[in-house]
Amino acid sequence: MTTHAPVVTIVDYEMGNLHSVQQACRHAGLTSMITASPAEVGAADGVILPGIGAMPHAVQALRASGMDDVLRRVAERGTPLFGICLGMQLLMEQGTEFGHHEGLGILPGSVVRFAEPREAGRVLKVPAIGWLGVTPAPQPDRSSPWSGTLLETTAPGEPFYFVHSYHVTPGDPSIALAMTAYGDAVYCSAVGRGNVFGCQFHPERSGPAGLRVYDAFAAVVSRQREHGLGA
Repeated sequence: MTTHAPVVTIVDYEMGNLHSVQQACRHAGLTSMITASPAEVGAADGVILPGIGAMPHAVQALRASGMDDVLRRVAERGTPLFGICLGMQLLMEQGTEFGHHEGLGILPGSVVRFAEPREAGRVLKVPAIGWLGVTPAPQPDRSSPWSGTLLETTAPGEPFYFVHSYHVTPGDPSIALAMTAYGDAVYCSAVGRGNVFGCQFHPERSGPAGLRVYDAFAAVVSRQREHGLGA
């Protein structure tokens, strides 16, 4: 019997660095397609939701195409779903950018703006732009906090590239995977629950450490495909 290689879709809603994400997928050995088709996203073995820009505009674009409902179904049925930067924020229940608005509601939590982060007595610039370290979120019930997640090959404190003015506040502490400090502001920089993972940083712009995150996603997609899940 012939089996096809797993296919990952990269969601195109005109608010993401799609080709950089696709190059990182190629490096990880993933067959990927950039698509604005809800049907193609719904049929994929894995889904990446990237994003750069404002959350309310992104939610509006996803709703207009019907992609919002498809992404919820993807998450519910167990297909690996990976949100990057704005894509991670979209997974949350609500946001505060340009007023209160709803997110996809796939994971519990809110998206809020940095509140004047400070360092050495000075206010830091927002958006936060540059390389910042990620450390495991405190989880008393986890002996190895990143095992089985897309961060399993990441060293605590390893730096990744960030560009953002807003960050996630989880509604359930158990979904927090990683924390990052920007001056005196310590915030959640990666989340995960089951088949859903999100990171505030851009792994495709984070050198070898970021490419290892894509390698881990490729491994998850392959395992799901082998076990006949998420299809």
